[in-house]
Formats: sequence, structure tokens, C-alpha cells
Amino acid sequence: MTDFAKLIPELPKWNHGKGIEVSEWIYCMGRFDHAVAYADLFWPAFTIHDGCVMFASFDIDCYNTWMKHTSDDRRAVEAVMNHRHIVDLFSEEESVVGRELVMHLGRTIQDMWSCKLKRDFPDRQITVSFPSEHYEDLTDYEVTFFHNEHKKPNKSEMATPRKPSE
Repeated sequence: MTDFAKLIPELPKWNHGKGIEVSEWIYCMGRFDHAVAYADLFWPAFTIHDGCVMFASFDIDCYNTWMKHTSDDRRAVEAVMNHRHIVDLFSEEESVVGRELVMHLGRTIQDMWSCKLKRDFPDRQITVSFPSEHYEDLTDYEVTFFHNEHKKPNKSEMATPRKPSE
């Protein structure tokens, strides 16, 4: 079970030191605009392009550059274009975070992306990766996804990127 008081240090300070449950804290402090943005992070839209599964907002020029740079290694292109560094998801003001918080958030994103990718692409074998090893530099913690192996894309996948139903 997650110890939210450890991850959110202000929880135990509420109610004159008696603390507050995370759900109550969200009720008091949460904002709809933030919730919508976090929902996009945790449950993103994906698309297929050239046989690759990508974030729906991917940049086609960047994709083409990476394809040239990797000699058309689709798996490598997916891994680099679909990665997100956990500490880079927040402003520099939030940069003083602990490893436990980064690990919790990274594993949560890994689990959610895995579920979404399985739902959207049940016929594809996609790995969602997040490191379990200890890194000194918290910026080394990133979550990414890529196909386990690539087959030659069919004609419909090579055309304009398409979005699966969300």
C-alpha cells in the first residue's frame, strides 16, 4: 500500500497535525485544468505511423530524422521518441524530489501506459519500460515504450498517421 504521507509531505500537516487523506487533499487542493493535463499524461492518445506506435502528438519531421539517424530501426525510434523523463514533467521549482516519489510516479505511468497500449493495440506486443535499478541522477529515470519486434508495416500504416478510438 502506498504511503502518501511520505510522498506528499504536507498531508500530515493538515488539520493541526492530524493529517488528511489523499482523496480529501485532492478535494481541497485539486484543479480541473491540472486533472485534465495529468489525465493526458497518464492515459495518452496514441497513433500508428509507419508500423510504429507513437504518441498522437509526435512530430513527423523528428520521426524522419530519427529514422535516418538509426538506419530505419523502428524499435529504437519508438524508444527515443516515446520516452519521458519523470523529473522533466514538472517545473524546476519542483526539482527537489526524492527517489521514492520518482519511482512511484514512474511505475504508475508505466502501468497506465501498459494498460492503454494493450487496450488500443491488443494485437501488438509492446514493452513499456521503466528502470528498476538505482541511479544517482534522478533525471536518468524515464518511462518509454516500443515494440518487442517490428514487422514490415502494411500500406495503411505507412500512410497518414491514424488515431485509434480513445
